[in-house]
Amino acid sequence: MNQSLSLLFLICAGMGLVIQNTLMVRITQTSSTILIAMLLNSLVGIVLFIGILLIKNGMAGVNELVSTVKWWTLIPGLLGSFFVFASINGYQHVGAATTIAVLVASQLIGGLVFDMVRSHGVPWRALVGPLCGAVLLVIGAWLVARRQF
Repeated sequence: MNQSLSLLFLICAGMGLVIQNTLMVRITQTSSTILIAMLLNSLVGIVLFIGILLIKNGMAGVNELVSTVKWWTLIPGLLGSFFVFASINGYQHVGAATTIAVLVASQLIGGLVFDMVRSHGVPWRALVGPLCGAVLLVIGAWLVARRQF
């Protein structure tokens, strides 16, 4: 897959996330708990991916899935569920723009720290640009978060 197509997917996923979270807030408002929206979200993904796995690999794919499960392979699902919960909660209480700004800024900071830890011996000079970008993004997130409607 080329870079242009990957960037297009990322743009579409970002826009789709706004629609997804907006609809999940609406589900939450018409049900007794946020868990209903989260379960519906997860169920659709599970049914879709099991279907694709069965079509692509048959029962051998299901056997591989079962054999792959270890305690630590469940952590991404827990983190993803927390992300969905935090997003829905943010949309409800601080709005879409603030939620997105804070999520993106925190992801960038986490990503920079992760990349710096992984890439041993990177000169500080090479980090100036990314760090300045991160600082600007954090300032932008703060400006978005402090706005009043």
